[in-house]
Amino acid sequence: MAGGRKKRLRFSKIYTFTCGKQSLQEEHSQIGGPGYSRIAFVNDPNCFEANNLNYPWNYVSTTKYTVATFIPKSLFEQFRRVANIYFLITGCLSFTPLAPYTPVSAILPLIIVIGATMVKEAIEDWRRFQQDVEVNNRKIKVRRDDGSFDYTEWKNLRVGDIVKVEKDNFFPADLILLSSSYEDGICYVETMNLDGETNLKLKQSLEVSSSLQDDASFENFKALVKCEDPNANLYTFVGSMDYEEQQYPLSPQQLLLRDSKLRNTEYVFGAVVFTGHDTKVMQNATNPPSKRSKVERKMDKIIYLLLCLLVLISTIGSIFFGIATKKDLKDGRTRRWYLRPDDTDIYYNPKKAAIAAILHTLTAMMLYGYFIPISLYVSIEICKILQSMFINQDLNMYYEEADKPAHARTSNLNEELGQVDTILSDKTGTLTCNSMEFIKCSIAGTAYGRGVTEVEKAMARRKGSPLPQVPENGETEGDNADTKSPVKGFNFRDERVVDGRWVNETHSDVIQKFFRLLAVCHTAIPEVDEESGKITYEAESPDEAAFVIAARELGFEFYQRTQTSISVHELDPLSHMKVARTYKLLNILEFNSTRKRMSVVVRNEEGKLLLLSKGADSVMFERLAKNGRTFEEETREHVKEYADAGLRTLILAYREIGEEEYAKFEKEFSEAKNSVSADRDDKIDEVADTIERDLILLGATAVEDKLQNGVPECIDKLAQAGIKIWVLTGDKMETAINIGFACSLLREGMKQILITLDSPEIKALEKEDNKGTIAKASKASILRQITEGKALVTSSSTDAFALIIDGKSLTFALEDDVKDIFLDLAVGCASLICCRSSPKQKALVTRLVKTGTGKTTLAIGDGANDVGMLQEADIGIGISGFEGMQAVMSSDIAIAQFRFLERLLLVHGHWCYRRLSSMICYFFYKNITFGFTLFLFEAYASFSGQPAYNDWFMSFYNVFFTSLPAIALGVFDQDVSARYCLKFPMLYQEGVQNVLFRWRRIIGWMLNGIWNAVTIFFFCACAFQHQAFRKGGEVVGSEIFGATMYTCVVWVVNCQMALSITYFTLIQHIVIWGSIAVWYLFLLAYGAITPTLSTTAFKVFVEGLAPAPSYWILTLVVVLVTIVPYFTYSAIQMRFFPMFHNMIQWLRYEGQCEDPEFCQMVRQRSLRVTTVGYTARREARTSKVNHTTQNGFHAK
Repeated sequence: MAGGRKKRLRFSKIYTFTCGKQSLQEEHSQIGGPGYSRIAFVNDPNCFEANNLNYPWNYVSTTKYTVATFIPKSLFEQFRRVANIYFLITGCLSFTPLAPYTPVSAILPLIIVIGATMVKEAIEDWRRFQQDVEVNNRKIKVRRDDGSFDYTEWKNLRVGDIVKVEKDNFFPADLILLSSSYEDGICYVETMNLDGETNLKLKQSLEVSSSLQDDASFENFKALVKCEDPNANLYTFVGSMDYEEQQYPLSPQQLLLRDSKLRNTEYVFGAVVFTGHDTKVMQNATNPPSKRSKVERKMDKIIYLLLCLLVLISTIGSIFFGIATKKDLKDGRTRRWYLRPDDTDIYYNPKKAAIAAILHTLTAMMLYGYFIPISLYVSIEICKILQSMFINQDLNMYYEEADKPAHARTSNLNEELGQVDTILSDKTGTLTCNSMEFIKCSIAGTAYGRGVTEVEKAMARRKGSPLPQVPENGETEGDNADTKSPVKGFNFRDERVVDGRWVNETHSDVIQKFFRLLAVCHTAIPEVDEESGKITYEAESPDEAAFVIAARELGFEFYQRTQTSISVHELDPLSHMKVARTYKLLNILEFNSTRKRMSVVVRNEEGKLLLLSKGADSVMFERLAKNGRTFEEETREHVKEYADAGLRTLILAYREIGEEEYAKFEKEFSEAKNSVSADRDDKIDEVADTIERDLILLGATAVEDKLQNGVPECIDKLAQAGIKIWVLTGDKMETAINIGFACSLLREGMKQILITLDSPEIKALEKEDNKGTIAKASKASILRQITEGKALVTSSSTDAFALIIDGKSLTFALEDDVKDIFLDLAVGCASLICCRSSPKQKALVTRLVKTGTGKTTLAIGDGANDVGMLQEADIGIGISGFEGMQAVMSSDIAIAQFRFLERLLLVHGHWCYRRLSSMICYFFYKNITFGFTLFLFEAYASFSGQPAYNDWFMSFYNVFFTSLPAIALGVFDQDVSARYCLKFPMLYQEGVQNVLFRWRRIIGWMLNGIWNAVTIFFFCACAFQHQAFRKGGEVVGSEIFGATMYTCVVWVVNCQMALSITYFTLIQHIVIWGSIAVWYLFLLAYGAITPTLSTTAFKVFVEGLAPAPSYWILTLVVVLVTIVPYFTYSAIQMRFFPMFHNMIQWLRYEGQCEDPEFCQMVRQRSLRVTTVGYTARREARTSKVNHTTQNGFHAK
C-alpha cells in the first residue's frame, strides 16, 4: 500500500530542483579530453570496445599483504629494526672461527623473534581479508544477457552492468541512476558512510530514462556514458549520456556512490560506471599503513647509540689486543701461552698483529652483542599482547546494550595511547547517537518541556547541585509517561501540554497553530505498517523527523502525503476528538545554508492561503511583522537558554497570504525555478524572500542532537588531561557548531574565528563562472582570513579561541604554501571544527597535524568516510556502531562508545606507556650491566676475546633469569590505580610530555647499569685475586670467577627490579625471586651434565661455589652496595622533586585524596591550561562573575 502511494508522487512538481533539465555547460565540453576519458557501454559490458578498456572488476582489498608479498614484505618490516639487522649479521658470523660462542645460541633466538612477530602480523591481516571476503560476496541483482535480473556477488560487477538495488541495501559500485520506483526517477539516499550525514539526499534520474520502471523495459536499452576519470571528490561529477542519438548532461544528482544506502525507495535501476578501487569511496581510502609507536622509534635510536658504543669499545679493545699481541713474543716464547696460539695462523700471531686486531674487532662485536637485548622485541610483543587482552577484558569499556566489548585489533600501539596530544574526531555516530529528540519548546512566550539535556546533567553534576525535577503537580503525569514505551525522537514531558491538555492553556490557539505547523511544514514521507497500522516517517534530516514525531505525539498526526496535499489527524479543541484535515500543498521553499529556513505554502480547508515557516533565529526574527512580535522578548530569552543547554533551536512563524499576492509570487517563482542560468538558485532565493516577510511569531522548538552518553564528561576529562580535541565532520557548519556547544568544545565567551568563502565578492565571481579567477580570489581570501585570525590569537593571551572552517575553504588552507600558517592558527586555538569535510580532507588534516607538530595524533570515527583519517593518524579508533564495520576494520582499536575513550587513554594509555617505558629502560639497564662485566673482564684479560661466562649462561641470561620480571613489570605494574588516573587527569601529561622516556632518564638507567657492572666486577676481582677460595688453599679459576660474577649480576638486576616496582602482586614476587631460584637450579642441573656438554659449568656450584662462605658473603655485599645509591636517589626525588604520579602517591599515602584543597593544589601543577569542557566553562563563568563583582566594587 505504501509502495503504491509513493509511486504516484511526482516530487519535481513541488521541489525546486531541476534534475534532467541541465544545459550543457563549460565543464561538459571537456568530456573526452584529459581527465574526462571514462566510457561505459551501458547494458553491453561484453562488447569488443568495452573489453579493450580493461577497467577493473568490482573486487576490493584492504589487506596489508597478499600471499605473494607476505614473506618479503613482512621480513622487510622486521628488518626495519636495526637490532634485527645486527643480530642477523652476528648470527652469520657465528659460523666462523671468530665466534666466541656456538652458532645455535646466536641464530635460534633471532628465528624465534622474527617468526613470532610474523605470525602475529599474519593473524591480524587474515582478519582484514575475512572482512573483504564478506563485502565482496554480498549479493546484488544484475541484468543478464537473457534479460532477467539475477543475483550475483558484488565482486563480479563490471563497468556497464545494469543493477537493481532494493530498499535499505547498499550500492555495490558507483552507479548512474536510470530510474526508480517513483515515476519521475526520484530516490532517497543515505550517505552516512561517506560524509557522516544522517539526513537523506534526494537524487533523480534523467527524464529520458525515468520511464524504465520494470525489468522488461531494459530489453532494448543501450546507452553510452562518458564521464570524468576516477577521483576522490564526493561532491562533483561531470559526464554525459548518449541515448538514441541525443546527448544528455549528467551531474552529481544522478550519481549513486558505493557504500551509500537506498532509503525510502522500493528499488532503483542503475548503470555501473566506477568499480572496485576506482569508486570514489575507495579513492578516498589509503593503503593500510605500517604504524610504529614513538617509543619504538626512539628505542631504535637507543640501539643506534648502543651500537656506536659497541663499535667504540670493540675498537678500543682491538687496539689494545693488537698491541699486546705484538709484544707477546719475547725471546722466542709466547707470554700468553694459555691462549693456544698454536691453534691458529693469524688470530694470535705476533707477526701479523694488525690483522689479528681487525679480526678481534669482529669477535668483540659479537661478544659485546649482549649490550643489545635481542629478547627485548619478543618481550615487548608479549607485554603488548597481554596489555591488549586487559583492554579487551575491561568491563568498564563493555557496552552491554549492543553486547560489544573494546577490541584492540593491533597491539603495536598500546603505549601510544598514553601520549596522545590531539584527538581528531568525527561527529555523526561518534559524538552523537544519530538521533534527534524533541525535548523543549517555547510557545506564545511560555516555556514548555521538563526534559533535562546531557549538557544540563553534566553541568549540574560539576556544580554539585541537584538535577531539575518535575514539579509536584506533574508527578502523576511523569509517572504515566514513564510507563509508556519510549518513542524515538521524542523526549518531551510537560503535564500542561500532553494528552490534549494544551486546550486549557491561555494561548491555546497559538499552541494549535504551532503544532499544526510542525505537522505540515516539512518534506517527510509517512510509511504505514500494514500489520500494526503504526506510522513511521522518512525525513531528509533527523531534526525534521523529530518535529513530525513530536506533532504526532501531541495530537497532530501527519499520516498521508500526495502529490498536492498533506493530511493530518488533528485534535479538535472543542470536541476533544481527532479530526482529519487536508491541506493543499502549493509550494515548498527548501532549506539551504544561505536561507537558513524552510517554508511551505498551503491552502487550508477554509480556503485560506497560509505561509508556514521555520528557521534559524538569525534570519527569522528580522522577518517578523510589527504586529507579529508579541512574544519576541520572551522567545529570545528562551532560545538563549536552550542554546546554553546545548539544544538546536528553530523559530516558527506564519502568515496569511492574499490571492493576488500569491498569484504574483507563483508566476515569479515558476520563472525562477525553470531558469537554466548560472544564478538560478539566487533567483529562487530572491523570489522566496519577497513572500517570507511580515510573519507572525508562534514560538521556538528545541531538539537535542542526542549526544552519546557521557560524551561531555569524557571531553571534559580529556581536556583536563591536556589533550586537544578537533572535530572533522561532513555536516553543515550550523550543525557542527551546535554539537560543539552541546559537548562543550565551544562555550559562551569563546571567540569564534570563522573561515568561509561566503563573501559577496566570491559569490559575484562564482556567477561569472571563471574558474581560474575564482580559485585565485578564493585562495587570497582564505590566506587573508587565516592571517587575521593568527594575529587575533597572538594579540590575546587570556581569551580562548575556536577555529571553524568549511570544506571549501579547507581545500585552499591545505595547499602547500598555506598549510603551515593554517596549522599555526589551528594549534593556537582551543578547539577546531572542520565542516563539510571530505574523507580525503580529513586524512590530509590528520597528516598535517601529525607531521607539522610531531606529536601523537588519535583519530576516532565510525563510518567509511573516516577510514582515511583513521589510517593516517598515529592511532585509529573505530566506533563499532550500527552503520557498517568499515571504520572498525581499518582501526587499531575498536570501542562501542566515545565515552570509553576516557578510560582507554587516561587509564590503559597511561599504564601502557609507563609500563613499557620503564620496562625498556630496565631492559637496557640489565643488558648494559651484563655486557659491561664482559668488557671489564676482557680488559682484565688483555682483550683476548675470551668470554667471562659459559656459552649457555650468556644465552639464557635474557631468557630465564631476567626476562620474566621485566615482562611482569610491563604487564602488571601500576603507579596509581584506575580511580586516581580518572580523578587526576593531569597525570596523563607525563605521557604527552614523554617524561618517562626522555633521554635524561634513559641515560640515567644506562649509567646505573655501568655503575653496577663496575661494582660487581671489581668487588669480585678484588675479593678473589689473592686469597684462597677453598679449604685446600686453591685460588679461583675463570669458571668460579665467572659463575660468582654471574650470580651477583642476577641478584643485582632482579633486586633493582624489586625497587622499581610500585605495585607488587603475587605474580611479580614469584617471577623476581623465582628467577633467582631458577639460576641456582640451573647451576645444579647443568653442572650435573657430562663435561662434554656442560664444559666449564661441570659441578661448579656443588663443588666450587656452595661450600665457600666467601661466595655467599660476597653476593650479599655486592647487592647492597649496588642498590643503595638507586634507593637513595629514588627517595630524594620522591620527597623533594616529585613527578605527577609521586604527588598522587603522597596524597594517597597521607589520606588526603578526598581533601578538595589538596587535590586542587595538585591539579594546579598542570602544565596546560584547560580551555574546553565543562571545567573550562565553569571556570570562565566564575572568572566573569568575579570580574563583574570587582568592577562593581571599584565603581562604588
